[in-house]
Amino acid sequence: MMSFASQQNEALAGHLLDQYAGRIARSRRPYILGLSGLQGSGKSTLARVMKLQAEARGWATEVLSLDDFYYSRSDREALAQQVHPLLRTRGAPGTHEIELLLSVLAALPHASDKLPVMHPRFNKGRDTRIPPSRWPRVTRPPKLVIVEGWALGIRPQLQATLDDPVNELERTEDADGSWRHWVNKQLRGYQPLWRKFDALIVLQAPSWEIVRDWRGEQEQDLLARHAPLAMDTAAMQRFLAHFERLSRHALATLPAQADSCVEYDEERHVTGLSHA
Repeated sequence: MMSFASQQNEALAGHLLDQYAGRIARSRRPYILGLSGLQGSGKSTLARVMKLQAEARGWATEVLSLDDFYYSRSDREALAQQVHPLLRTRGAPGTHEIELLLSVLAALPHASDKLPVMHPRFNKGRDTRIPPSRWPRVTRPPKLVIVEGWALGIRPQLQATLDDPVNELERTEDADGSWRHWVNKQLRGYQPLWRKFDALIVLQAPSWEIVRDWRGEQEQDLLARHAPLAMDTAAMQRFLAHFERLSRHALATLPAQADSCVEYDEERHVTGLSHA
C-alpha cells in the first residue's frame, strides 16, 4: 500500500504537471521548471515523481539538482583560504559552479549520441564530486528540465539587513560581516540562472524552526544507518546556521515570486496550493 506521503507526492506532481502541460507541449525548446524548497522540504523526491509522471506522458525529462553543482572539497578549501573560512562548508551562494549549470542548460537542446551532455553528481558522504567518468550522459534533447534546489529564485538582500548577525555562527565566526556580504554579492551571479526558468515552483515550509527540525530528522536517519560524515546534534546545528539568514529571507520573499506555491504544515502535509 502506498504511504500518505507517496500518495500526496503523486497527486501534487500530477497537478503541477497539469498546470504547465500546455506550455510544455507548445515549447520548441526544453521547458525549464525551477523547483525551490528549503532543506528537508521533499523537493528531490517530488522532482523524481514529476519526472516519472512526465515521461509517462511522453515527455523526455531531465532533473538537475543544484546540490550536484557544488564545488569540490578542494575548491572550497581554496575559497576558505582566499576569501573566508566559512566557505569550507558547502551550501551558501558562491559554493556552486553556476557557470557549469548554465552551460549544461545551454547544451541540452542539442544533446545527441555524438554530442552527449554530461553533468556532475555530488557525493555528500564524501563531500565532493564523483569523478567525471561517472557523470550522467544525456543523449537526446529533453522536453522538460526540472532544476531543483534550496532557495532557487532568491534575490540578494538589502545591504542594511546584513549588519546584524542572525545567530551565534555569524556573531563569532563572521563578526565583521565579510562572509555574509561576500555571499550576498555572489547571489547576483545566480540571477542569470533564475531567469532561465520558464516557471518557478516554491515549496513553502511553515517556518525556519520547522525546516531545522526537518533537516535534523534527515541527519538522525543517517546516523542510525551509520552513514559516512553523518553529523551529531552540535555539528548539525552549526551546519544549519550557515543557511539560516538566507532561509529566513527565502521564506519571506519567495512566495511572491513563485508561479506556483505549495504550502506545507509541520508534518509536511500540503495545506495550500496557489498559482500566479
